[in-house]
Amino acid sequence: MKTDESPIGRVKRGLTDLEKADCKTGHMGGKTGRIYRSWSGGRRRILGGEDDDYCYHVMSRTTGGDFLLGSEEKEAFRRIMWRMAEFCGVKLLTYCVMDNHFHVLVRVPGQERFLRRFEDREGEDEGAGEERLLGHLSTLYSKAYVRHVREEIAMMREQGMEEDVARFLDKYKKRFCDLSLFVKEVKERFSRWYNKKHSRRGTLWMDRFKSVMVENGEALQTMATYIDLNPVRAGLVQDSKDYRWCGYAESVGGSKRARRGLCRVMGKPLDSWSENGSWYRCWLMIDGEEVVENKQYEVKARRGVAADTVEKELGCEGELPNSTLLRSRVKYFTAGLALGSRGFVDALFEKNRGKFGPSRKQGGKPLGGSEKVNSEGRVAGGDELGLYFL
Repeated sequence: MKTDESPIGRVKRGLTDLEKADCKTGHMGGKTGRIYRSWSGGRRRILGGEDDDYCYHVMSRTTGGDFLLGSEEKEAFRRIMWRMAEFCGVKLLTYCVMDNHFHVLVRVPGQERFLRRFEDREGEDEGAGEERLLGHLSTLYSKAYVRHVREEIAMMREQGMEEDVARFLDKYKKRFCDLSLFVKEVKERFSRWYNKKHSRRGTLWMDRFKSVMVENGEALQTMATYIDLNPVRAGLVQDSKDYRWCGYAESVGGSKRARRGLCRVMGKPLDSWSENGSWYRCWLMIDGEEVVENKQYEVKARRGVAADTVEKELGCEGELPNSTLLRSRVKYFTAGLALGSRGFVDALFEKNRGKFGPSRKQGGKPLGGSEKVNSEGRVAGGDELGLYFL
């Protein structure tokens, strides 16, 4: 394949390692549905009921606790984790990917209630629920794979094998809203990606993952800040917003899905980050304040946010200046092809139109989530700030 070293030319080259991590699963030959591993049982965990939502803190370490995860590996893990969460119906509240372990805070919906969306509803045509299920498969699988699923279902129905169709689709339904299957599949998919990238064989993770059920409210908020403060406690950054691979930094970077996760933690409306994000930052400051050793009272030192920084942040009620917000957002678009004014980005798009799919209707996309008060006292978005990305 011809190589073009310009930024736009990356579209024409072979897939990068990170692009491979972000690829959807395709048909690998044999019968459809055998692309995923069928997980066996193991030691029992404390799990919630069949029709209620429950939150869990999940943690898992690399084998031997070795520092195996660099920047690219963490980014690949993050992408795989989000894709699997969407497919499994798991709500990702926040997370942190470190050099040798990861933390994930999730809300797992009741499976029975989740599966009702794939049933026919009153007034719908027969098979509408099944169509929603097949559409949901596209969150993880390629168009070719889903097409093959449809063909296999059609073939079974032509032969009067309706019960076989039900069993066939149940293989997918059983993977929804299951904490163990979600975590195990994330770990296995990442392991395959990691081993291929590093020409490595063997296990990547130490034992099974650990999980703790967490109550809504104060316990959930405490657990979320604990997770987002991991890089601060480890001395990697002085502020969680500066550590790219945690839920809070992704939220500050403008990610709607990450913001919704933390709004769930705070018990606030899903799209209320602009009003309530500062509250979460205040919690991070309070919970993350450094502790100075005091031998008299047997207090051990603990790394964290400097006391004067905590005081300053609480003084401005957790509000971040626009310049800081913009820098955080730009960091999350460094994997893009271009960044600049709308005219600049649109011109590049038109010049290279054939390198983008037919579904791409516009060139420049506004650098979403940026906030700035204009002369009329209104909050301006990325469009009014004049920055776009391709």
